[in-house]
Order: sequence, then C-alpha cells, then structure tokens
Amino acid sequence: MTALPASGIPALAANTRVPATLPSPAPDSAFQGAETVREAPVADWVTLADLREDPFPIYRRLRAEAPVHWVPAVNRYMVVSYDACHTVEQDADTFSANEEGSLMKRAMGHSMLRKDDPEHRADRDSYGSTLRPGTIKNHWMEIFERNHRRYLDQLKAKGPGADFVWDYAAPYAAENLRLICGFHNATQEDLQRWSQTMIDGTGNYADDPEVWAKAAASSAEVDAAIDEMLVYLKDRPDPSLLSGLASMPIPLEAIRANLKMTIGGGLNEPRDVLATTAWALLSCPEQLEAVRSEPKLWAAAFEESVRWVAPIGMYPRQTTRETVLGGVRLPAGAKLGVVLGSANRDPKVWEDPESFNVLRAKKPHLAFGGGQHFCAGAWVGRASVAQVALPGAFAELRNLRLEPAGSAIAAGWVFRGMTSMPVAWD
Repeated sequence: MTALPASGIPALAANTRVPATLPSPAPDSAFQGAETVREAPVADWVTLADLREDPFPIYRRLRAEAPVHWVPAVNRYMVVSYDACHTVEQDADTFSANEEGSLMKRAMGHSMLRKDDPEHRADRDSYGSTLRPGTIKNHWMEIFERNHRRYLDQLKAKGPGADFVWDYAAPYAAENLRLICGFHNATQEDLQRWSQTMIDGTGNYADDPEVWAKAAASSAEVDAAIDEMLVYLKDRPDPSLLSGLASMPIPLEAIRANLKMTIGGGLNEPRDVLATTAWALLSCPEQLEAVRSEPKLWAAAFEESVRWVAPIGMYPRQTTRETVLGGVRLPAGAKLGVVLGSANRDPKVWEDPESFNVLRAKKPHLAFGGGQHFCAGAWVGRASVAQVALPGAFAELRNLRLEPAGSAIAAGWVFRGMTSMPVAWD
C-alpha cells in the first residue's frame, strides 16, 4: 500500500520501518551550554502569500536550517521543530499565552486561550462536563448522528458535483457546535459566518481593515446572542455550555470571549479535519481500502490527518524573560509563533513525515496543543468526525470520488483546510 505524499514528494512504502515508540524530546540545547547559543536566523524570504498557498516546503527549509527563526513577514519568531514546540508547550512560566497585542484578543476578547494559570484554569473549569467523553457518549453522540443524517441527505439531494466541504462538512460541524454551545437563537449559518470572520481576525497578520470590520460585526452579534441565551437558559437548563455558564459566577466578559473562542476552533477544526481526511483517503485508494476493511482505522485516519495537516497550524506565545530555545537566543517579551503544522512533520520524529499514511506507528502529535492548553474540544472532534461522519459518509456514498479529479483546493497556514472539494458518487 502506498502512502499519500504532499507537494509531489515521493512516498515510502507502507512497510517502511517506523520506530514503535516516540522517544522523549531531547533536552533543549538552549540549556546545555553557552557555546551552543546563537542568534535567530532571519527568514526574510518567507511571504504570507506563500504560507497561505502551501506552507510545507517553507517549513522543511526552516527546520533544516534552525528550530527557531525570526520571520519579518509575520513579525515574530517562528518555532518549527517538534522538540522546540514541545518545550514551549510544557513551560508556561517562560512562554506565556497572555500575548501583548494579541490578534485573538482583538477579534474575540481575552479568552482562556490567551491566559495562563490560575486565570486559565478558572475559565476552563467553568466549562464543566459538557465536553467530557462521558457527556459526549451519553448525550451528544445521538445528536451527532442526527445531524450527520440531515446534512448527508442534503449533500445527496444536490447530487454529484456537490461540495463536500460546504454542502456537508461545514453545516454538520456548525450545527453540532450550535447545540453544544446552546445558541438556540441562532442558525448553523450564523455560526459559520461568526466563526469565519472572527477566525480571519485572529489570523489577520496583514492588518486588513475590512477583515477587522467583519470580525467586529460578528463579535457584536455573538455578544447579543449570548446575553439573550444566558437569561433564557437560567430557567431552562440543558447540557449546553451556555446553560452551565448561566448558573455560575463567571464575569460576562469572560463568558463572551470564551464562547467566541469556542465558535472559532469548535467549528473550523472538525470541519477541516473531516474534509482533509476524506480528501486524503480519496486521493489514495489503497489506504481507503485498508480503512474500509478494518473499521478501527477510521480513528487512525483521523489522528494521521491532524498530524499531517494540523487544522490550527500556528498559535502565539510570548517570552516572560530572556531565554534560549533550540540553541537560539530569545529576548524577554519576544513574540513567538508555535508552528504545529511544521512540528508534526519533523523528520526527527516521523519517517516520511510529508506523507499521509494511516498505517503509521502511533505517536503523540501536537495538533491539539499540549500542557495546560490541550484542546478542550479534542474529544468532540474525535467522536463527531472519526466515529460518525467519516465512516457514515463513506458507507453511504457508494464509490465516493473527487469530481473532477484534481479539483480540490486547500489553503491556509495559521488555519489550514480544504476550501473547495467537489465530489461525485454512484
């Protein structure tokens, strides 16, 4: 069986030997002696346009030269190796999430993703049991199944040529999220619009005023919807996030910011993982056949997909003191971009990392972050995508295929996913 390569790189055969276990990250050379320390190389050849179109060749070059670079185009240090990204995730004292001038703060408010403990922990604990595996199994799985049925039927009704992303994956993820959040006063179309415009704000490194205007308009709409639902749900409780928050002494500003953060990541991540995994399997029939013949591989396909194309490809951090990371000196207050999309393709950890291969030996990727900021919605994504949507869509859409072949388009680097994916079936 052949693994699916990216960017035209030849794939290794599936029986290529891969280490059975992932070695612990080596101690960062930053702390092994002053003689190993150097200044950050300047990657002034990197452009935002190239990152958006296909960041992976850029990441390969950066990793080969150094684990950390100063990149003028994004006005921050980009951390690109697995070991360096892992170090940042595990050292919140040195690498703070509470970045000054954060684009996410501007677009969504000061959410838990841009806080350190103990403030972060207080916000995260306020989400209660809504996103935990037990609640997902006992309550949300039935809703995921119902929504899958609804939007797969709509895709089928449009017939061959329908877009797998926008006619199925996006409304499915949005309706799941609408109910998880408790927005009974909004539609899934509202969730899609809110999510995209605010997400565009968090990645607006070009400082486009039109992007900021759309993000601000959506932010105001979300505030109004939250305020209305908090009053409604206080006397009509349900398992949603807003229902739980309605009875807690949480500042309104924190509720608003955290729900906006959830609308962003909670929609685009499952949408993009679902479409990217389907595209990868459709592009490599031998791997699809392996998954069909062994249902437990749907979960492996999901994990390989988020390793291969991390839906959240980069997040920011800021140094609290002068430090050294991966042998590169960083000043106090340095703004970092922790590039998960690069770390998850580090050849020091994975053999043939540019290829999608569902039979790859299981190793811990960084797609959901790590440490205290590990993604709270990871179990929702795994359940709704790997257990419901992927096996359900491939089982029902007989001979599902890309139509026309080669027409699917992926884009993005801070957030990356399929932007067009027309399909056909028998």
